[in-house]
Amino acid sequence: MANIRVIRRRIRSIQSTAKITKAMEMIATSKMKRCQERVIATRPYAERMTKLVAHLAALPQEGEALHPLLERRSVERITIVHITADRGLCGGLNSNVNRESAGFILEQGVMATIIAVGRRGRDFMLRTGQDVHAEFIEIGDRPTLLDTLPISRIVIDDYTGRLVDRVYLAYPRFVTTMVQRPVMEQLLPVEPEVAEGVGVEYIYEPSSRIVLAGLLPRFVEMQVYHAILEAIASEQSARMVAMRSATDNANDLVQDLTLMYNKARQEMITKELMDIIGGVVALE
Repeated sequence: MANIRVIRRRIRSIQSTAKITKAMEMIATSKMKRCQERVIATRPYAERMTKLVAHLAALPQEGEALHPLLERRSVERITIVHITADRGLCGGLNSNVNRESAGFILEQGVMATIIAVGRRGRDFMLRTGQDVHAEFIEIGDRPTLLDTLPISRIVIDDYTGRLVDRVYLAYPRFVTTMVQRPVMEQLLPVEPEVAEGVGVEYIYEPSSRIVLAGLLPRFVEMQVYHAILEAIASEQSARMVAMRSATDNANDLVQDLTLMYNKARQEMITKELMDIIGGVVALE
């Protein structure tokens, strides 16, 4: 009898868990569509702006000082803008980005500072003893460019102040609903575009260097903002898939436990019948 009570209790507990994971799946599904639309809408702008800035940086500028965000120097200290989610329950999304950054730091072999965006990445970097220079949590599911400007400002100030020699972005890139790929991209210094064949010549007014000086801070702000949008879309997609898998596993486990419960109940009834028959025979 105790065994049946334990099985019944487990079934109720797993059914409650399945209800919770189903609700989380539905919430993630509703958010995922909106987040995917936002990140897909910003990709053309971010990619085109990257090409434009790289093209401007590749133009020869005689007799003019190089912009601080284009200055290349020997790498002694790097900064990684490490972007993860604030919460878990999204499969291996956060651990994949953490692993990507940790492996990259080991490969570089130089001092690294971390700008942690997201609680999961911050906690990982603190546990591993990394130098967390700044942290940003609870940005939300629908951040605006204004919400991410403090991150960009720290990046720009640290690089122009020569506190770091190179800046990277680490974040999960949204590929499909089922695939989110951790990437490590160099943000600063901006790499000039490599000429391939005969390109189109543009005329910039008042001059290419003035246009570039105005675009570079906006470029950093846009790249950081776009990376955060990619991370949010990846988080909601990964959470939907993880919660759907958890719900399916819970339902399968309930079926197995129900079968086990029915067998145990049948054995108990059979045993009681045998006791009754045995008692009747003894009285005769």
